[in-house]
Amino acid sequence: MMIKKIIVILLLCSVATMIFVACGSTGAPNGTATSTPTAESTTGNTSRNEVHMSYQTFNQSSITISKGSSIILIDDVAVPHDITNGTWDNGSAKVLKETGAPAVQVQFKGNDRQTIGPFNAAGTFHLYCNIHPGMNLTVIVQ
Repeated sequence: MMIKKIIVILLLCSVATMIFVACGSTGAPNGTATSTPTAESTTGNTSRNEVHMSYQTFNQSSITISKGSSIILIDDVAVPHDITNGTWDNGSAKVLKETGAPAVQVQFKGNDRQTIGPFNAAGTFHLYCNIHPGMNLTVIVQ
């Protein structure tokens, strides 16, 4: 009788774990987002200006914000990132000093967040992770 109870408890725990993992899954480490959300700070809700990072990618390739707004970069995994102004161009890191862009040089240790900005000038600005080739983010300021 006791063995049956243990087996039932183990089965229930296994099923609960599978459901938890399936519901909390964010996809494969190298997955890409299928849409590019627009972020506006006119509502005062800064959560719309968040950009999440996974293992080797930004979860979106661009974000649009209002002039004077900041973005919040969120490292969702236990992987370091080193974000700075510039872009990956054909496999080569290209540091950029774009007029009007805030100087960005922030390190993430994993599972942390940093605020970037404010972006006080309208324009298109570029950020990249100099650790992970191809990890680019375009910030469009209107």
